[in-house]
Amino acid sequence: MKGYKKSNDYSYTLGVFPTIELLKTRPQDVQRVIVHSSVEKNKGYPLIQKLCLKNHIYIDISDKTIHKLSPKGNCFAIGVFKKNLSSLKKGHHIALVNPMDMGNMGTIMRTMLGFGYYNLVIIKPAVDVFDPKVIRASMGAIFHLNIEYYDDFECYYQKYKHHEFYPLMLKGASNIHNVFTENLHTLVFGNESSGLPDEYLNYGKSVFIPHSEEIDSLNLSMAVGLTLFHFSKNQFQNKRILREE
Repeated sequence: MKGYKKSNDYSYTLGVFPTIELLKTRPQDVQRVIVHSSVEKNKGYPLIQKLCLKNHIYIDISDKTIHKLSPKGNCFAIGVFKKNLSSLKKGHHIALVNPMDMGNMGTIMRTMLGFGYYNLVIIKPAVDVFDPKVIRASMGAIFHLNIEYYDDFECYYQKYKHHEFYPLMLKGASNIHNVFTENLHTLVFGNESSGLPDEYLNYGKSVFIPHSEEIDSLNLSMAVGLTLFHFSKNQFQNKRILREE
């Protein structure tokens, strides 16, 4: 098995936990599972065995392949799967304009799942979400999300004009603490180095996250996390109240 290339029609997970998430959510796309000979020491392996047996997925024991695809030596399972994106569903959206960092992308996916956002819009050019480094950083959250790429933002905007749009910008007109909605909405973020260009001030209501003057901006994944926490606070506050009752 060769290392990952964007042109491949398949990709793979690196690690027991993301492999379990793949098997739980997208078993129809799994081609096989590769494990290290010492995987039985990992407490997650019995679940991998159970899921593979249930879905008639072959388990291949190959230390050589594991070391080739994950040379760091801390990987005990790899799930090989056919690349397949799920279309956007009804619900709130996160839109990332030209994201380029694989670690940030994976972290954002995991954060989205944690705050109940399942639709991810990516404006090209952008990182490849199927790169194993992205999948690993997401800890398998990618398999729970609906993801669509668009060549330009305007094309996406015209299709979802019924959404409320909130571009996150340093030049944003409104402090995030003064903005909230429970209507269908899209939260828009720029890339890691330059953020959103000024033209995004014309889309919906631009928002900024206040912070001290000691820094010039927040890391992209941190900005997404803070924004998701703010916009989902009522949803999770209600859940807390229900648990306490």
